[in-house]
Amino acid sequence: MDKPIRSGCPINLTLETLGDRWSLIVIRDIMFGNRRHYRDLLNNSEEGIASNILADRLRKLVEAGLLSTSPDPAHKQKTVYSLAEPAIQLVPLLAQMGAWGRRFTPATRELSIRAQLLEEGGPQMWAAFMAELRSLHLGAEAPDRSVIRELTDAYLAALSG
Repeated sequence: MDKPIRSGCPINLTLETLGDRWSLIVIRDIMFGNRRHYRDLLNNSEEGIASNILADRLRKLVEAGLLSTSPDPAHKQKTVYSLAEPAIQLVPLLAQMGAWGRRFTPATRELSIRAQLLEEGGPQMWAAFMAELRSLHLGAEAPDRSVIRELTDAYLAALSG
């Protein structure tokens, strides 16, 4: 049964979809960490999400059309979670949230490097990142540029430096 909405305000509706403590974290981990299985999301959660909360958020994100599921071809009892187009279009929002967090919270250097690169790269980098996500999650043609590789290399360099 659909939950009644409080208003037709787009900010309110976005918050009703994404405004709990964990939904954007789950999307972030799939988007930036390429964590596509339940166990991977659970075991590699920086914030320590509980198993029942993760299961609930994954279900809600699938119901909201932000994630899709498919059986894992390598292990039929496992489910692969993929970003749907509405989740991919959250890249600019997440980039802006990361930029805000870098300026106004005690974020660590290592965990801020990707946000810094996305902020500095701006809309051109966000578009390239979304194209790469569409390739990985929706089967679109692979772009020439790998923003994921750029972000991962910068993160690994920050860890070692």
